Amino acid sequence: MQQSTQNIISVFSFKRVIIPIGIGIAFSVYSLYASKFDISVLKGIEVSLKYILLALVCMLMRDLMYIIRIRLLTEKQLSWTDSWHVVMLWEFASSVTPAVVGGSAFAIYFLYQERLSVGKSTAIILTTVMLDEIFYILAVALLLFIVGTNLVPFGSALPFNPMLFFFLGYVIIIAMTTGITLGIFVAPKEIKILLLKIFSFSIFKKWKNKMEKVGDELILASVELKGKPFGYWAKAFTATALTWIARFMVLNFIILAFNPELGFKMMQQMLFFAKQLVMWVILLISPTPGASGIAEISFSAFFMNDFPECTHAAVAVLWRAISYYPYLALGLIILPVWLRKLQKKYSLFL
Repeated sequence: MQQSTQNIISVFSFKRVIIPIGIGIAFSVYSLYASKFDISVLKGIEVSLKYILLALVCMLMRDLMYIIRIRLLTEKQLSWTDSWHVVMLWEFASSVTPAVVGGSAFAIYFLYQERLSVGKSTAIILTTVMLDEIFYILAVALLLFIVGTNLVPFGSALPFNPMLFFFLGYVIIIAMTTGITLGIFVAPKEIKILLLKIFSFSIFKKWKNKMEKVGDELILASVELKGKPFGYWAKAFTATALTWIARFMVLNFIILAFNPELGFKMMQQMLFFAKQLVMWVILLISPTPGASGIAEISFSAFFMNDFPECTHAAVAVLWRAISYYPYLALGLIILPVWLRKLQKKYSLFL
């Protein structure tokens, strides 16, 4: 336990947390400069505090749905407090690691330290990934069918075609989700054998041991998840859908806060939602911690025309201040509390 504590403290040290904060602030300042932002412009803009409040409510709803989902998937083995700790630490891990890495590996560790088995911890995290991706795949298909694919303003700040990039990422997500689903429910042993064969080639050989571990975790997850009743999956997917809707409605309400005259029109809200679904793929492969920098640039590219002139960069800072930076602060507060709790819990079993 002592060694695990030292390892996790070293991974989430204050110095490491400063890096994403520094990157985010640097890009925010640069984006404000590049957009020729003038603070005097804000004086003539009417901002609706009602919609800002609704954005904050959506953030709370997002976290609550995550907590409910963890409780459902662990079949209430975790208390409400333990579930909150795991969710906040998971978000913290995602905020301080490169977006392309994500916080899922750490989430398995957090659940395991809460005395869930390796198999159950792996199964729960793989299930959350699978449910997230299934919702994403369905939401993208539905919304792009309704609003179309012309989502990025001409002359976007991105150095590549975002829609082409998105469709490539979408295909990869479908393939990954199919692989996870097959690996868990249909043929976990066969998937493991296939992985080992692929990673036996010399070009991939250095990752073979890791893939063997992934295969073992798939088999453990399969044992845990097969035979779960329909109600288990229905409740978990409902919580997943509500989490994603709340996540993206944060930005929808921020847009309305700066454009209260628009009113809440369903077609327009779906358009804002669809833009975020496309932008999410770009953020997903970001090499920076918590997609810092990439998030601000992508935001300007997708939403620059949805705000008063020269204010989109300032709104991007507000968006990140609501949806990203709080997890850095909460993580630094909760991590030592959680580690002390674990030390007490483990001492009872020694």
